[in-house]
Amino acid sequence: MHVAHPGPARCSVPAQRSLTARPYGANVVLDFPIDERFEIALARKVPIISFFWGDARRYVERVKAAGALAVQVVGSIAEARAAAAAGCDLVVAQGREGGGHVRGQLGLMALLPQVVDAVAPLPVLAAGGIVDRRGVAAALALGAAGVWVGTRFLAAEEANIHPEYRERILLSCGDDVVYSALFDIGWPNAPVHSLRNSTLHRWEAAGRPQAPSRPGEGDLVANRADGTAIPRHHFSAPTREVTGGAEAMPLYAGEAVGLVRSSMAAGSIVHDLAAGMA
Repeated sequence: MHVAHPGPARCSVPAQRSLTARPYGANVVLDFPIDERFEIALARKVPIISFFWGDARRYVERVKAAGALAVQVVGSIAEARAAAAAGCDLVVAQGREGGGHVRGQLGLMALLPQVVDAVAPLPVLAAGGIVDRRGVAAALALGAAGVWVGTRFLAAEEANIHPEYRERILLSCGDDVVYSALFDIGWPNAPVHSLRNSTLHRWEAAGRPQAPSRPGEGDLVANRADGTAIPRHHFSAPTREVTGGAEAMPLYAGEAVGLVRSSMAAGSIVHDLAAGMA
């Protein structure tokens, strides 16, 4: 699950260190200016830095020189080979089933073993459509060294998502997930998987027109905590503090959302997923 949040960098690395002695990471999306965040991550010695939506080769050497692991999320076999050639320590193969912004077109079952073979012996994590221990076991059977999970953690008690968004996650199934480039304000040419909502229903009923002819184009549907308005087709997902029409905003979710049926602590989710490693 990838959602970029452009704007001034606000690093919480010291707070993160106070919460755990275990490894943690920072994810940077290469479709946005990343220099400020990247420099902070290096200076604060974040142990894992992952890259998405672009070629990270010009950053890899600096990550490794700082003593961190360089991770590249890929959506194709070609991208995986490029990441391995760039010296990345780890590759994440993201299948098309994933929630939020989706890089490639291949489903995980087809993509994962081909990436594993293409970059061996580099370890590969599986992403997209994994929400329970069965998915973990399947990924391992296809050669993954581990998994990269998004949608399941939207139902974590700690997740900073709007209550309406959480409720929809718990009540939806894969039939409710739509692949589109509808939510493109702020991040164009980056298709997503999201749940059907009022914005999607109106767009589909109108025959899926392109901007600027989409229903409600230019509407302001919600507000952030600082009072700034959010236009209908902005890519931001609704967090807890959003007021107004949170339901009309993109409700990112992967195709396996129907397997998410309970909200629990993130640690409990990890424990449950780890049972699939046995």
